[in-house]
Amino acid sequence: MEQVIDFKALDEVLVKNNFSKNNIISILQDIQEQHRYIPHEAFPYLAEKLGISTAKIFGVATFYENFSLEPKGKYIIKICDGTACHVRKSIPILNKLRDELGLSKEKITTDDLLFTLETVSCLGACGLAPVITINDKVYGAMTPEKAMVLLKELKEASEDVK
Repeated sequence: MEQVIDFKALDEVLVKNNFSKNNIISILQDIQEQHRYIPHEAFPYLAEKLGISTAKIFGVATFYENFSLEPKGKYIIKICDGTACHVRKSIPILNKLRDELGLSKEKITTDDLLFTLETVSCLGACGLAPVITINDKVYGAMTPEKAMVLLKELKEASEDVK
């Protein structure tokens, strides 16, 4: 499902950031907040408006791990696989979510752009291990069964909105 880029919204981001190439990180953050990723069409547009090369903007976007050039789901599920979480069995949770959502290590977002499933090195909540976050809300003492309950709730909430 391809999203269409809203150039008017890009212009609003540029105005907010004073059309300053020195604010490129802030500009990219604002764009990602709008779209949940940075669309490829944004790069030449920003380059023209800011007077810098597309390559330079792309370089910034790919240098920082928090920027995504691929569409992400409405619900971003992050599974910690740091030492504490791994030892307390985070991998069975990951595998259960992947199976349920039809995802893999290579394919991390569902076709309907509802869910993105990512592993992270540490979420900083080792005492609650194993931990997942859904859109940055922390869920500790997770099990595959609890993860399925959360997934079901999210799916139902999304159906209610439609």
